[in-house]
Amino acid sequence: MPRIVVSNLTKRYGAVTAVEDVTFTLEPGTLTGFVGANGAGKSTTLRMLLGLTRPTAGTATIDDKPYAALNDPTRTVGALTDPFVFHPGRSGRNALRVLARASRIPDSRVDMVLELVDLLPYGRRRVGSYSMGMRQRLGLAVALLGDPAVLILDEPANGLDPIGVHWLRGLLRTFADEGRTVLVSSHILGEVERLASQILVMVSGRLAASGDYHAIRDLMADQPRTVMVKADDARVLAAGLIALPSTVAVEVDGDALRARTRSVDSFATALPRLARDQGATLREVRTTDESLEQVFRYLVGRR
Repeated sequence: MPRIVVSNLTKRYGAVTAVEDVTFTLEPGTLTGFVGANGAGKSTTLRMLLGLTRPTAGTATIDDKPYAALNDPTRTVGALTDPFVFHPGRSGRNALRVLARASRIPDSRVDMVLELVDLLPYGRRRVGSYSMGMRQRLGLAVALLGDPAVLILDEPANGLDPIGVHWLRGLLRTFADEGRTVLVSSHILGEVERLASQILVMVSGRLAASGDYHAIRDLMADQPRTVMVKADDARVLAAGLIALPSTVAVEVDGDALRARTRSVDSFATALPRLARDQGATLREVRTTDESLEQVFRYLVGRR
């Protein structure tokens, strides 16, 4: 199975640098989430990887070749970059048949992918009558047409309802579990956190972080951590906790409090003593992991 290698990739438009010195490698069997704010350079990076935009410097290869040099690109790479490229007067099935014949793919594969993306009952309908979610599924059908070893998808969950997002999640996991290489850009950070085995974070055209979620979260090791506490007298307990040198802030909501601390160890040592001195009974104490959204905001702020 092919891997994706991006090395020192850079794209400039006049005085504007859209992507700068981006380097990463994606191995077969991995599902990688590609995240970043609007204008961070995600789509430009994907377009260079797919040969749609020429880089100013650096290289992007799939199976050790630029996309344009692949012997059978449709069967090597399936891509979704824009679900609104189909002629509105064509049926979904005919739109796929045109692409299939251009790639020497039998018509029988068209109905297979329509069924895979749950569009088979709507295959004879004109694309112009499709909802945004249906167009998105049709775009995914195009990506799957050649049964490719690599999937590169730009915001594939756009327009999908919760059932569609659940379906897409299962499809992509199955694809990666089969040993294929999956790269998915998304603004839905919670979905990326749940789905991806590794994550690339773009900030202002540069790769700010890469690795699995735990490695990226470790970038916030010097930042305050959140500790959730439930006690029968949380408000009294909060007064003692806010006095600790390591405590940044404490919020109380009924019998629960949320504390931000620079040292979880010192907090954990002081908490039982404070509860005993205040006569409070602790019912639950847990340290929360930082979400991908919090890590992303931290990286953006740091940049």
